[in-house]
Amino acid sequence: MFEGSILALDIGGFRQHLLIWEPGQDMEDAVKMVIPAPTRILARRLQRLTEQGQAIFLTGRMMGGGAVTQAVRHHLSQGLKVYATPQAALTLNDRPEIVQQWGVIITEATSFKEVPFPLGDINMYGLSASLSSFEISLPDNIAVALLDHGFHPEGSNRRVRFKYWKEILNRNGKIQDLAFREPPPYFKRMSAVAEALPGALLMDTCAAGVYGALLDPRAREQQEEGLMVVYLGNAHTFAVLVQGEHLWGIYEHHTRLLNQAKLFSHLARFQGGELTNTEVFADYGHGCAYAPGYSLRSQFSFTVITGPRRHLAHGWPGGIFAAPFGDMTFTGCFGLITAFFESRSNDMMPKL
Repeated sequence: MFEGSILALDIGGFRQHLLIWEPGQDMEDAVKMVIPAPTRILARRLQRLTEQGQAIFLTGRMMGGGAVTQAVRHHLSQGLKVYATPQAALTLNDRPEIVQQWGVIITEATSFKEVPFPLGDINMYGLSASLSSFEISLPDNIAVALLDHGFHPEGSNRRVRFKYWKEILNRNGKIQDLAFREPPPYFKRMSAVAEALPGALLMDTCAAGVYGALLDPRAREQQEEGLMVVYLGNAHTFAVLVQGEHLWGIYEHHTRLLNQAKLFSHLARFQGGELTNTEVFADYGHGCAYAPGYSLRSQFSFTVITGPRRHLAHGWPGGIFAAPFGDMTFTGCFGLITAFFESRSNDMMPKL
């Protein structure tokens, strides 16, 4: 029987959402925090070292790049030295030669004159120190969501990331397959989190948002008949066709490349089984795929929408905005907690 509390950590590119839930507790009473994303915290820290004119040595694990990569390149532009271990350098780019062209010196050890600068998506010490001031302890049970583009230095990481979604569809397309404890080998960022937090449940940020959106009572009522769930993230837009526990289709694009007209066109044709992988990839998206045996199903016309860029879908016919437990902001965390319990076959799923 499950005992203890659960930490759900949904890590995005701009912010991270933290939720601690205890069995028997109303979800409305759970501890919730919204804080800057790890990449933005470290970018601010690096900016101070740039202003001080300090050389730095990047250590630790691979993490999400984004703001950190920009801060490193700015540091270099100021004529300051940047050293990095091979593992830390993967944060900046899949290809070490490109990082070296920027001026980063990749090495296992330096002269110790540089300021050590550890990288990583997970900072349990920092989270523990912050929470302890409120007399809150970090749980032993942890579920984490983050976006991993996939490691493919010789080709397109758009293809390698979408390869995972295709694999799920081709092996019976069960929604439970969106969560795992051992990430695919080409998901290096998730693997780094798995090393830092052995035994933690892992999910893609988009998948966690979908999982959480399905907790909306209106989605639950429609799930057996079928529906489309759309997650509009800051970086990625992700949609699935769901019937019961079965995934019939997956679509993924970059949100910045979508306006409302294009989004609506893609979603309408995705619902109808007419959108092709070739079209989406050629438009610099990730792709579109359907499960074997897919046939046009009119019941997918009901749509549940979530994500920080959900305003793009205002006016979508037949769409509702998910608010599980009356809270849109923590949809991904709710999805993580649900997936955590569903992954434990020996435990009964509690009523959340």
